[in-house]
Amino acid sequence: MREKKAVYVNGYLGIAGLILLVGIGAVSLFFGMINAMFSLTVLGFIFWFIAIVLLSSVTIVSPNQAKVILFFGQYVGTIRESGFFLTVPFAQKINISLKVRNFNSSVLKVNDLDGNPIEISAVVVFKVVDTAKALFDVAYYHDFVEIQSETAIRHIASQYPYDTFNEEDLTLRGNTTAISDELAQELQERLSVAGVEVIETRLNHLAYATEIASAMLQRQQARAILSARQTIVEGAVTMTQMALEQIEHSQEINFTDDRKVQLINNLLVSIITDKGTQPVINTGLVKDK
Repeated sequence: MREKKAVYVNGYLGIAGLILLVGIGAVSLFFGMINAMFSLTVLGFIFWFIAIVLLSSVTIVSPNQAKVILFFGQYVGTIRESGFFLTVPFAQKINISLKVRNFNSSVLKVNDLDGNPIEISAVVVFKVVDTAKALFDVAYYHDFVEIQSETAIRHIASQYPYDTFNEEDLTLRGNTTAISDELAQELQERLSVAGVEVIETRLNHLAYATEIASAMLQRQQARAILSARQTIVEGAVTMTQMALEQIEHSQEINFTDDRKVQLINNLLVSIITDKGTQPVINTGLVKDK
């Protein structure tokens, strides 16, 4: 089922035509009854009947609304233009809103890629672009949008970890824009059958489930400390290597292996420690008298 344009005419011109038909019918009845002309009288009633039939086709379409026209169960077309119109007589006219709407999903509990239970929800902004599909291809497209949205949110949440310390990994917490774009793309594929266009999706709630929130917080802190220590150690090794090379080349000093090991140890301890270090000045060996 695809949307098509209904047959309709300007309502003001249609009303003018109806008034003209009523006038012609009245004149025909008047002269038919005065002159006892049965055919003219019948013609007057026919004009009136046509006017009454056309009067049933009057319809008003509000801005950002559409009227779906059904004629005895047959889809005739859709009127998208706002205004006053005359369309198919005795037709059923169903209102469909074309306004942009948003759906706020409930907070869902899902397992992420690592198997951790998380809580997630999203806001989906959408509008109807095909009234025929929205009305005839699905039952209650509002419910269809809600159910498919929650299904897509569950699927996307299970494809990625909540968080990771690898910057190259795509995560729910660290890449919300990319996750939202992928959610919108998947939703559009699911909702195209209902004639709905997904304008935007945004995650509005994302957190670990309450039963593991405390443990995951400690895990995050431990990972953060480990990552920071790893960075500090890598930097300390680089700085120590540069210091040794600079001392040996600029001062023309050749360290023995024992002295080099001692210097490396002192430099690493002073750089890596998170507490203040106390310098020790070596003035040489003191001989006993």
